[in-house]
Amino acid sequence: MNDLTALPDDTDDVAAPDEALRADVRLVTSMLGEALVRSEGQDLLDLVEQVRAHAKSDTLEDLPELDLATSARLAHAFTAYFHLANVTEQVHRSRALLRAQEAEGGWLERTFRRIADSDDGTEVLADVLGQVGVRPVFTAHPTEVQRRSTLDKMRHVARLLDEPASRRRDRRLREEIDLLWLTDEIRVEPPEPVDEARNGVYYLEGLAAGALPDVLEELRDQLDELGIELPDDARPLRFGSWIGGDRDGNPNVTPSTTREVLDLQAVHGIRMLRAAVDHLRRDLSVSEKLSGVSEAVRERLTQRLEHLPEVEKRYLRLNAEEPYRLFLTCIHLRLRLTEQRISERTGHVPGRDYADDDELLSDLRLLRDSVAEHQGELLAAGELERLIRTVAATGLTLATLDVREHAEKHHAVLATLLDRTGELDKPYDELSSAERLEVLGAELAGRRPLATRPLPLEGDEATTAETFDAVREALDALGPRTIESYVISMTRDADDVLAAVVLAREAGLVDLAAGVARIGFVPLLETVEELQRTEEILRRLFADESYREVLRLRGDLQEVMLGYSDSNKSGGIAPSQWQIQRAQRVARDVALEHGVRLRFFHGRGGSVGRGGGPTYQAIMALPYGTVDGEVKITEQGEVISDKYALPILARQNLELSLAATLEASVLHQKGRRTEDQARRWDATMDAVADAAHTRYRSLVDHPGLADYFLASTPVDLLAELHIGSRPSRRPDADGGIEGLRAIPWVFGWTQSRQIIPGWYGVGSGLAAVTDEEALREMYAEWPFFRTFLDNVSMTLAKTDLDIAATYVAALVPEELHELFEDIKDEHARTVEQVLAVTGEGTLLGDNPILRTTLEIRDLYLDPLHHLQVQLLARRRSGGADGEDPLLARALLLTVNGIAAGMRNTG
Repeated sequence: MNDLTALPDDTDDVAAPDEALRADVRLVTSMLGEALVRSEGQDLLDLVEQVRAHAKSDTLEDLPELDLATSARLAHAFTAYFHLANVTEQVHRSRALLRAQEAEGGWLERTFRRIADSDDGTEVLADVLGQVGVRPVFTAHPTEVQRRSTLDKMRHVARLLDEPASRRRDRRLREEIDLLWLTDEIRVEPPEPVDEARNGVYYLEGLAAGALPDVLEELRDQLDELGIELPDDARPLRFGSWIGGDRDGNPNVTPSTTREVLDLQAVHGIRMLRAAVDHLRRDLSVSEKLSGVSEAVRERLTQRLEHLPEVEKRYLRLNAEEPYRLFLTCIHLRLRLTEQRISERTGHVPGRDYADDDELLSDLRLLRDSVAEHQGELLAAGELERLIRTVAATGLTLATLDVREHAEKHHAVLATLLDRTGELDKPYDELSSAERLEVLGAELAGRRPLATRPLPLEGDEATTAETFDAVREALDALGPRTIESYVISMTRDADDVLAAVVLAREAGLVDLAAGVARIGFVPLLETVEELQRTEEILRRLFADESYREVLRLRGDLQEVMLGYSDSNKSGGIAPSQWQIQRAQRVARDVALEHGVRLRFFHGRGGSVGRGGGPTYQAIMALPYGTVDGEVKITEQGEVISDKYALPILARQNLELSLAATLEASVLHQKGRRTEDQARRWDATMDAVADAAHTRYRSLVDHPGLADYFLASTPVDLLAELHIGSRPSRRPDADGGIEGLRAIPWVFGWTQSRQIIPGWYGVGSGLAAVTDEEALREMYAEWPFFRTFLDNVSMTLAKTDLDIAATYVAALVPEELHELFEDIKDEHARTVEQVLAVTGEGTLLGDNPILRTTLEIRDLYLDPLHHLQVQLLARRRSGGADGEDPLLARALLLTVNGIAAGMRNTG
């Protein structure tokens, strides 16, 4: 996440001209003022200016309490300001990026220069290239408060700001800003999973049609400069999705939902490909009178026409001497028939529709070979190759869907099925993890089904088992790349993984005797405790002969997902970040022992408290040997719109992720620290993490913390925002902090500007190290430690305990104020310790642009915070207006405004 910077992810060194940015912000916000007057009258604009003046003079407490209708309009006005300021900054980021690219080259160009300048870098790059795969995975995690209607209008504003100034442009800007003001920001109902999927498809389509082929073309051209060929079957960039497949704690995601979402993705993906084929058909007007065509194309064209009587006679007549056009007409028709098959859920008909993307690629590659042979490489490497690379990246469904379920759900199903056999010495639920592993390993090695079909299951257990059937049906209908990974949440031991494998066998997805393993199984290590047990879990898993055969059938590839959010919530940011670093190292070493290649899936959120932060630095800070060409990273909520809403930012974010992965894979195959540094620094980081964990747990284990959190934050409003289909608590969770998901945990602390998850405990951790010089050395020379502290510094700068104090004074019972005193004490300690290590005089001392941006935004955020505190006090007072719908609406508008001003929700 860009984390409130006026610059794009990973480009804090590229500043847009300050005056031009300020001029455009003044332009759009003055137009907003005109919109307020047109719609509401001069009084509202006067009130906005009055409140802003009080914020500048720190006299907000002197403002009188407003009526609810006025409060709602005021919150709406400040929120609209942030929307317009944000999109203006995005436009100027885009311009700055273009200037920087002209001056220094793009991310890939700079990366390849470093590789070329290194010893054996080019040779290593050629070896690594075949397994490079960067996969942003879009999730439906609810952290985007803006409605799609608002996002669309912001995109229109961005497009207009990029046009030369004119009366027409300014009139259109006024129109969009008027519409923005008149658009309700509050969702009436929560989205269903299919609604979330439509939002994901909105971005995926745009990426597949523009940024994706652009970046792949740039990669090919840069490799050409080094004398390295990028095979057209390479898939260095792909997209993933959890939307419609993430069942963990979301009863709204059913097996039928998964299939419906995949159908939706396929229909949109195929329509995008049809448009590209149609464009190519118009361009590739090669006449046989002027140039030749391969016999292979002629033969396949004849075969296709025999199976496709629907080809219009006029094409046969008009394109009689243009075989490429006729060939592409057949491809276009087959895509249409494929879309029809998917929509109607009928069977594949060979020769007519496409069974999967491999069949489509076969046709396109045959065409490319002919063009290369007869018309030359220039034409073959143009739009035709762009289309081939796009299909290789997106398949038919735009993105590969992951399915996720909680480990205990699988055990519940197996308890029912295995207990029915009467073969166990005691009920399955009473078996230890080791005993379960033995039972499940033996079961997987055999061939018998546990029960006849339909399985003797009911309710939730039946749904869990049916999910595997839905996966099999999707693979049959849409091809092997439709779903590749099954993620097991809350994996605590190897038996949690084997439980999912056994259920997959029951659905026909795994058959070791027949050499079948159609999906991979991914342990998700979510808490500090599980991360600490990474080596033990993987050793047990790889030691099971049946599971090792599953891996062999999957190309000896094991994916491991690392949970940043829950590990942070359970242990604090320092232990979380350090244990994730350590877990990758031990996983790398265990996998190497067993001849297994690892792919790490980083479950990062948008905020620093959920693993967020600049992507480039995060990848470069990973332990050596853990990237190995492949990286999967979740993209969620406001991160998606911030990174991918504008075309130039979309391209830059894809390119920087690919560039960082290539650089880490090629140049970081060995440790960058000496043995002495590694020993000393690891011991120091152990001390930091241990002390930070102790301090953090002292806060979250305080008996009054749950009440303090609920009182001092607006977390109880999250459900009313209707921003996601998933409940904020896990099923059967208690009412305390432990049962709360990481998103509402971060949401509440962020809204009240305490932002505990992003920094708490770090000061005590650093203070536990007496050798300050060692810490400064680590910051200067160790990318992991530097990235960690820089992210903490950014969060500390966004934290405002003066604002938090207004929440505490008005909303928290006096007997709990000691907790706020503890928070202030740790905050002061953390600021002091961080500055001592970084050597800066102030937070963000080396990033004045971001610091200035924060200061400017606070002038508009402060009024929203004060308004939110007033409204929360009224809601919780028990008075007559506490249940007033207008009060709830005004509060939700303050939440949206603060989220827009902070640039993240959770």
